[in-house]
Amino acid sequence: MKYANELFFAALSLIMWGLVFGSKYLISVKKIIQPEGFWYLALILEASSFTFFAIAPVIHIGLLTLANTFLLGGYIYLASYCRSLSRPISRKFKWGALLALLIIGLIFQYLMQRGTFVQRVGFVMVLTDLAIIWQLIELKHLNKSRTDLPIFLIFTLCGEFIFVTTRLIILFYIDPPSFIHLYDEPSLTAAVRWILFSLTTLSYIAIIDYSMRKITIENTQTNRENQKITELLKEKERLIYGLMKANKTAATGALSASIAHELNQPLGASNLNIQYLKMKLEKGALNPELGKEILDSLEQDNQRAATIVKSLRSIFTKVEVRPQRLQVGELISRVLDIVKPELKAKNIQIQLRVDERLVIEANSAEVEQVLLNLINNAIQALANSGRLARRISIEARQVGDVTQLSVADNGDGVDHEYRPHLFELLSTTKQTGMGLGLWLCKHIITRYGGKILYEDVPGGGARFTVEFPPRPNY
Repeated sequence: MKYANELFFAALSLIMWGLVFGSKYLISVKKIIQPEGFWYLALILEASSFTFFAIAPVIHIGLLTLANTFLLGGYIYLASYCRSLSRPISRKFKWGALLALLIIGLIFQYLMQRGTFVQRVGFVMVLTDLAIIWQLIELKHLNKSRTDLPIFLIFTLCGEFIFVTTRLIILFYIDPPSFIHLYDEPSLTAAVRWILFSLTTLSYIAIIDYSMRKITIENTQTNRENQKITELLKEKERLIYGLMKANKTAATGALSASIAHELNQPLGASNLNIQYLKMKLEKGALNPELGKEILDSLEQDNQRAATIVKSLRSIFTKVEVRPQRLQVGELISRVLDIVKPELKAKNIQIQLRVDERLVIEANSAEVEQVLLNLINNAIQALANSGRLARRISIEARQVGDVTQLSVADNGDGVDHEYRPHLFELLSTTKQTGMGLGLWLCKHIITRYGGKILYEDVPGGGARFTVEFPPRPNY
C-alpha cells in the first residue's frame, strides 16, 4: 500500500503528541531539564521524530537525519530518566548526553551521503539496543533501592529489544539494495518496525502511568503528613492553653491572699450595713435619709467587690481568641484593680503615663494576662530588692505607627547571665516558678505581630516594653 509508512508515522506522531500535551500537568516547564523531566523530554523527542518520519518524503528526504537523531535522543533521555530514579544526575552527565546526540546526528548525516541503507539502519538499531540495555540495567539498580518498580515498562522495553534485534537480523539476512530509503523497506522488516514503534508508544504510556501512581502515593503520604501536622498543631494549642491557664493561676496565686483580703473588706462592710439595716427596721426607727445612706454604702461596697471579680473573670474566662478594638487605658485599670491590694501590702507606688486615646486590636484577656505577668514580676522584684522607696512605672504611648506599652521598676534588674534566655520556656530567674510567664508573654504578643523587649532602667531596675504593630497588619 502506497504511503502506508507515512500514514503509520503520522498516526504515531498524533498519538505521541497527544501524550505530550495530555501529560503536561504531571511536570512543570521548569522541571523539564531536571531528572524528573527526562522522560517528558524523551517523549517530545520521540513525537518530533515520528513527525519528521511522516513528512520527510513530502518535504525533503534529508529530514530523516533529524528523525533518526531525535529517535535515538528519545532512547538516550529515557535511559537518563531510568538512571534518575535511583541516583542523581550530574551536570556533566547532562552535557554528555547532549554531546552524544550531536555526534549521532553528524554520523547519521555522513551515512546518508556515503553509506548504504543497511548501514544506516544497522547504526540506528545497534545504538537503540544499547540504549534499551542501558535502561534495563538502570531499572535493575532501582530494584535494589525501591520496591515500586515500573513492571509494565520493563515488559515493553524487553519487547522493544527483541524486535529491534529481529529487524537487524532480518535486514542483514535479506540484504536489500543499498540505495533505498526507509519507505522502500521490505514489508517483513517494515512490519517488525511498526510493532517496534508501537511498543515504544506503550513504553511511554507505562511511564505516564508509573508517574501518576507515584504522584498519587506522594499525595496520599502528603495528606497523611498534613493530618499529623494538623493534629500536632492542635495538640500544641491545647498545650499552650494549658500552660497559659497554669500561668494565670500562678500569676494570681501570689496575690490570692491580698485579693481575698480586698474582697473581704467590701463584703464585711456590706454585712455590717445589712445587720444595721435589719436592726433599724425591727425597731421601726428607719427614716428615709438613713435608709438612703445605708443603701448607698451597700451599693459602693457591691461595686467595689464586683470590680475585682470582673477583672479576675476577664482573665480566667476561656474566650475565643479574636482581635478586637481595646482601650489601652481601660486594660491597665482592670489589671491594677487586681494587683492593688498587693501593691498596698508591699508599699509600692504606681506611676502612670498613659495616653488615653491609644487603641490596639487584640484579645483583652490575653493582653491583661501579659500586663498581669509583667506587673507581678515587678512586684516580686521589688519585694526582693530591699529598697524602701518602691516604684512601678507603667507607660503607654504611640511611637510612629507602633503602640508601646512598658512596665518598669526601680529594683535590681536582671543579671547578665539570665538575659539571653529571658524569654525561653522553662527559663526563670526566681527560686520558685516554672519559667512560663515571660515565654507566654512573648508567645501572646508575637501572635499579633508584635514583640517584647527588655532593657535596664538608668539608676537600677528593669523595663519590659511590649510593641504592637499598626492595626491594619493584624
